[in-house]
Amino acid sequence: MENERLDDLQNGYMLIQNPKQFCFGIDAVLLAWFARVKPGEKVLDMGTGTGIVPILLKARYPGGRFTGLEIQEESAALARRSVAYNSLEDDIVIQTGDIKRASEVFSPSSFDAVTTNPPYMIGSHGLVGENTAKTIARHETLCTLDDVISQAASVLVPKGRFYMVHRPFRLAEIMSTMVRYKLEPKRMRLVYPYVDKEPNLVLIEGMRGGNSRITVEKPLIVYEKPGVYTDEILEIYGRERQETAAGEEET
Repeated sequence: MENERLDDLQNGYMLIQNPKQFCFGIDAVLLAWFARVKPGEKVLDMGTGTGIVPILLKARYPGGRFTGLEIQEESAALARRSVAYNSLEDDIVIQTGDIKRASEVFSPSSFDAVTTNPPYMIGSHGLVGENTAKTIARHETLCTLDDVISQAASVLVPKGRFYMVHRPFRLAEIMSTMVRYKLEPKRMRLVYPYVDKEPNLVLIEGMRGGNSRITVEKPLIVYEKPGVYTDEILEIYGRERQETAAGEEET
């Protein structure tokens, strides 16, 4: 199709993307790496876009069963085509639907884990007239942080796990909202673009009905210098030292 490309994820799978719409970033890669899936578990990726997180999770955890929920039909269609291209129809299902209605689209307490890379920006903050797909992906125009966390809590089984990547500037709101919906924060890792810069991403795990205790992991540094990943990021990507990985947008 016009403007589309086929990106090699370097894990045996490919992803169809359209740069005119939205391409995945390192935040999606880190989310899939941070999440943990046990054999046979059912995992929901809320706001799956073109399906990058379920496909990355499938490569890492072959025994899992994955569902992607996406409100934009155009993105969902791309995700379904990538799933079919990789012959993963038995293991990954892409459902068109609204995050705000996740507990109606799916049965309550029906997933062992939920992953999400939701919009980071509130309202029109930072809005610069981008196209609809990018605007919806980056700004809370169709769902809020409260929507994401409340619906995740609804579809998770008791002791089910919630994994999210977000921005540190909203960490106080994230923590308080998770606790309000009984998704107890259990694990957190801050992501820094460079060792001497402030963090620009946070990875957080919560547990539905978990006890009040959180582990803060060591900082994750992305770049040694411009265009050069650290050894840990290279290990996450599973590749040799090189510049920014093909197919992703920088965050």
